[in-house]
Amino acid sequence: MSPASASADKTERLLNLILALKSARRPVSKQKIRESLPAYAAATSDEAFDRMFERDKDELREMGIPITTTVLDVLFDDEVGYRIDASETTLPAISFEADEVAALALAARAWSTASISGAASAGLRKLRLSGVEIDESVAAGAEPRIRTKEPAFEAVHAAVSALQPITFDYRKNDGELTTRHVQPWALKNWHGRWYLTGFDVDRGDERAFRLSRFEGTVRRKGRPGSYAVPSDHVPEVALEAQLPEPEGTAVVRVRHGRGHTLRRYAQRTTEVDERWAEIEVPYRRGTTERDVVALGTHAVAVSPPELVDGVRSALRAVLDAQTVPAGQGGRPDDVPVRTGEHA
Repeated sequence: MSPASASADKTERLLNLILALKSARRPVSKQKIRESLPAYAAATSDEAFDRMFERDKDELREMGIPITTTVLDVLFDDEVGYRIDASETTLPAISFEADEVAALALAARAWSTASISGAASAGLRKLRLSGVEIDESVAAGAEPRIRTKEPAFEAVHAAVSALQPITFDYRKNDGELTTRHVQPWALKNWHGRWYLTGFDVDRGDERAFRLSRFEGTVRRKGRPGSYAVPSDHVPEVALEAQLPEPEGTAVVRVRHGRGHTLRRYAQRTTEVDERWAEIEVPYRRGTTERDVVALGTHAVAVSPPELVDGVRSALRAVLDAQTVPAGQGGRPDDVPVRTGEHA
């Protein structure tokens, strides 16, 4: 089978799986999925089907399509069903005012030469196909800029756009300062921080670098356009590969329609009521706390205790930072921090 044919078959299989799980009114067992979809039914063995199905589930979650897992029989907790909640993947009809359309055009122009220019252009194209009139001349008189607190951002962004090798001093986790020679591939804002992904020339492998750890000046070394970014490069995959090993499992209560980043890693989802679901995710100290805190009132840490304590401490720090000293108005100092409950 040619690579193109194999890719087409895989795409068709994923689409069929999405349609089957999205249209299901109740969770579907793995056996029923195998019987219903021809690509799975053609699997030569149970092991081959299991491998294919697990790969497809992981790929859909990486695309941001959450698959909920529900126990079908309380007496047999290893018998689970799968379903895609339409509310998690379908947006309601959207209308835009003229100034909002102009802002979208400006946003697309801001990234017109960056690594996500394709996504920006595709977004505007979808809006046009939906009947939204995009007048990019409205934004012609303005030249938007992406600004961040990392001093290295502009130089790295320019190198990514120009496909030009760079060298820079980088401080590792242990504090050691090293000089790196890199072919920049992409810039990615991930968990609230900016990262560069690219090919580390000295180490001969793909690497990811946090921009806040760059020291000094970023120097360009080599000609623009002297290399190509691999067509299969996905920044998120490179970043996730550098995550620490999970320290167990965390349970987080999340409002419906919220927490898509957390839901991507969900190993199991349990519906609590019409507003909340509990998800089990790999627990990585620091990273999981940030993900929960970023959701504000839309998420509650349930377990383990260190996650609950970490979220409570972070929320209390935010509250303390916003508290106005006594006698100057504003909120009182003794407002309690609420964790471990939901409204």
